Order: sequence, then C-alpha cells, then structure tokens
Amino acid sequence: MNDTRGYAVFFFPQAVEALGGAIKPYLQGEAGAEHVMCREIDTGGAFIKMIMDGRTPAGDTIELELMVPANMVRMVVSARSEEAFGFGPRTASAAKPAATEPGKTPK
Repeated sequence: MNDTRGYAVFFFPQAVEALGGAIKPYLQGEAGAEHVMCREIDTGGAFIKMIMDGRTPAGDTIELELMVPANMVRMVVSARSEEAFGFGPRTASAAKPAATEPGKTPK
C-alpha cells in the first residue's frame, strides 16, 4: 500500500512576518495561505512541534523538528492519500423494532 500521511500546518500572516527568514525555507503556499507540510505534529504544550523529512546539501535524508508558539498556528489539516476510500458494503443485521409509544415495548 503506497499512501502518504501528514499534516499541513497553516500560520497567521502576522506569524509568518514575525518568524521572518527563519521560517521561509519550510513554507509552501501563497501569501495568506502559507503552511508547512510535516509528517507528525505534537500540539501538547505552549509550542507546536512539527516533524518533517529533509535532505542535507549532500543528499542525505534527515529528520527535522520545527517548533513554533501555538498561538501562531491558524489551522492544522490532516493530509492523506490512500488507495481505498469510502464506504464498504454493509451487512444486514436484525434491527429491533422501535417502540410506538414512549415507555411501551413493541409486541
């Protein structure tokens, strides 16, 4: 199964401005919709920790941790790409008939 899972973390415009050049290499999207794509996030605490996959200038794969104050984050979106999506067939089950009057059971 070849699937992609991760999160898009969107920032407030003021946060992007405050973080300046330090956040720019990690940002995707256009002005007003800047976000960071990451593999994992931890939203517990005053900072949001984002874990991303990156590459060194030599081409080696590394894991990056980026932490920003939680009040800078506008929204977190789960991003998934899976082979199968939707509803599967339902199996019939014997349902109990509903009571016709409150407090009485059907016969």
